[in-house]
Amino acid sequence: MQINQILSFEKKEVDDADLSALIYVAGLAKDYAKHARSQNTIKSYSSDWKDFDLWCKLKKLTCMPADPHTVACYLADRASHPFTDSQGKLQPALKVSTLARRLSAISQAHQISGIEFNRRHPVIQETWKGIKNTHGTSQKGKDPILIEDLRLMIKFLGDGTNEKIKLINIRDKALLLIGFAGAFRRSELASIQIEDLKLLRDGYVIRLNRSKTDQEGEGREVAIPYGANSETCPVRALQDWIEFSKLSCGHLFRSINRHGQMSKEGITSHSIARVIKRNPHLKLIAKKYSGHSLRSGFVTTAAMVGLQEYAIMKQTGHKRSDTLKKYIRSRDIWKDNPASKIGL
Repeated sequence: MQINQILSFEKKEVDDADLSALIYVAGLAKDYAKHARSQNTIKSYSSDWKDFDLWCKLKKLTCMPADPHTVACYLADRASHPFTDSQGKLQPALKVSTLARRLSAISQAHQISGIEFNRRHPVIQETWKGIKNTHGTSQKGKDPILIEDLRLMIKFLGDGTNEKIKLINIRDKALLLIGFAGAFRRSELASIQIEDLKLLRDGYVIRLNRSKTDQEGEGREVAIPYGANSETCPVRALQDWIEFSKLSCGHLFRSINRHGQMSKEGITSHSIARVIKRNPHLKLIAKKYSGHSLRSGFVTTAAMVGLQEYAIMKQTGHKRSDTLKKYIRSRDIWKDNPASKIGL
């Protein structure tokens, strides 16, 4: 039964107390429904739907219920032509991966509204197949930060003689090393609280209460062992940060302004990407990296040294090996490559 159906009960069918209870429960159901997906997914879907709605208004077409021909035309248009978004900014034609999310957003919007929509309608499916065949489905991701890069990034953080710079450098060092050693997603790294840390004889255990693949909040623990090199040891770097920042509760990694003042608020996912990109070691090639580069760097480095998939997945929290294989394959093309053994 839809929530609006509950709220449309005639008063004569239920007394005031029962009606109030129904309204309250309906509100709870609506609130829980909002948490069925991650906030990032909800934000993306909202933006995707807004673009479809804008396109329909410009074409004088109905966005809901959406006719399959309307959706097919929208996908074809966005796949082929640059466009002006709702902010008035010129955007390039969309990639296949982005279009796939747009289609999901259109489908979800109809489902939430209780309106029938068949995303597998032949008109949509044939257009979608043509788009994939024409534009391809391969995705060029950002480069991973390998262990050699990470060592140089730590080295380039400076000596910390300036007090303002020292606070940022100590935080950035801990953030980079913990992000790499824990193979954390940037959202996971940003969400860590002091209360999630447990220091044991072998290193830190970090409790992740929620992640992209754990929307139900079962949680998991990630072990961060001591490093062999004191300069790149994630445990020592984290201890230094906690001691220097004098943090005792709340967000582990905080934002720091240009005056060297630390905020009570936690660092954002996007700020983690900026920490990586502004490092002097990556200055000339910063565009090749993103907030995901620490996680992909761990996976790639682990695969290069011959660690088994199950061991890597235990650290990353992957439930399927598909994503791991992408990184592993990128390095396997050099392993025992026959072109290097034929005398060229």
